[in-house]
This record gives sequence, structure tokens and C-alpha cells, in this order.
Amino acid sequence: MQYSKEVEEMVCVKKGPHHGPAPIPEEGKWVKSKQITDISGLTHGVGWCAPQQGMCKLTLNVKDGIIEEALIETSGCSGMTHSAAMAGEAIVGKTLLEALNTDLVCDAINTAMRELFLQIAYGRTQTAFSENGLPIGAGLEDLGKGLRSQVGTIFSTNKKGVRYLELAEGYILEMGLDKNDEVIGYKFVRLGKMMEDIRNGVEPREAYQNNIGTYGRYDEAVKYIDPRKE
Repeated sequence: MQYSKEVEEMVCVKKGPHHGPAPIPEEGKWVKSKQITDISGLTHGVGWCAPQQGMCKLTLNVKDGIIEEALIETSGCSGMTHSAAMAGEAIVGKTLLEALNTDLVCDAINTAMRELFLQIAYGRTQTAFSENGLPIGAGLEDLGKGLRSQVGTIFSTNKKGVRYLELAEGYILEMGLDKNDEVIGYKFVRLGKMMEDIRNGVEPREAYQNNIGTYGRYDEAVKYIDPRKE
């Protein structure tokens, strides 16, 4: 190691007690993290690309410094879905440091990885106080029936008002309006559950009908509109 002349000429002052790093909460334990293998936890967060036209929600389950599970959800940019497919292969099995320095193709996914690294390294994880953390596969619990991301898509204009296109319950088929033309409910189809039924042999039309539901005071509406056409 090379030292400058000024440092070489300094008097050596001994330091006192060495307490090590402050402990962080990890899966029900207090850990003094000194190396990457000391890090465990499950957490999730959001990243965005430079023009902020798309976002990525990334969920990581880390055990002893290794990413054992990753859930990558993207929105707002068609190219991000393909980037997520590549990142899904690239990210698991790596240490947190390796993943942090891996090109995860999409800027939003890279940013999400950076944000999650900070959370995990500081012990700010969902499993900080959960003994032994969560099993591999726990990330899928964030998804609904049919393993489909929770999606919300709303469009509105000052002139024509709001249109619900997709909410947590599913794909919106109709909006119910009262006598003042205000939204009081909606009809939806659960896409994830419908596709699950079709894959299990239910006829598409029957699967569609079986997974239609309503929310709010839909039955009391005096007018129904298709939010995509009206």
C-alpha cells in the first residue's frame, strides 16, 4: 500500500476499543454485518428509468448473501417485459454485490436493484423481525389467482371524466353511473382466475361468465357504460 510523504511523517496514534459494525435486524436476529454472506432478508421496492416512462417493482429473497428468489414486475414500457425476462435469468444465484454490478438490461430494473440493495444492507427488510425469514417462493404470494400482478389503469379527461380500465379486482367491463352520471360501481372479470380455469379445461365462455363480479353499488346504477368505447 502506498502512502504520501505527509502521512509517512505523521506520529502514530493508537486507536482505542474496536466495537465493530452496529447490528442490523435480519430474519429475527441481530447481525453485525462484515461481509456479503452475513446478509439475509426479503424485501421489495420500485425502480424507474431515466426518462421515467416505465417502472419496475422488484422483490428479492436473499439467504446468506445469495439471491435465491426474484419477482420482477414491470409497467409502462413494452421493452421492459423482455428486459425483465433476461434479468430473471441473470439475477438469481448471484450475491447482492454481483447483482448490483450486473447489467440488468433495463434502467428501471437496475435502479430497483440499487434501491433494494440499500434496504437489505441496512436491515430494512420485510423479514427483519421474522424468525428465519420467509421460504423461497414467498414472493409469489404478492400475486393473485393465476399468478398475475396487481394492475391499476385509470384514464380521465377534464371534459369527459374518469374511465376505470383495470383495477385490483380485474379487467373492467362496465362502469355503473347514478342519476348524476357519477360512478357508483363497476363490473369486472378476474383475468388471472379465468385463464386458470381455461387451462384446467373449462370452456372459455363458461370461464368468462364464472369469473365476472361487481363492486360497489353497481346494481343500483341507472346507466352502464363500456369504459373503452363510451
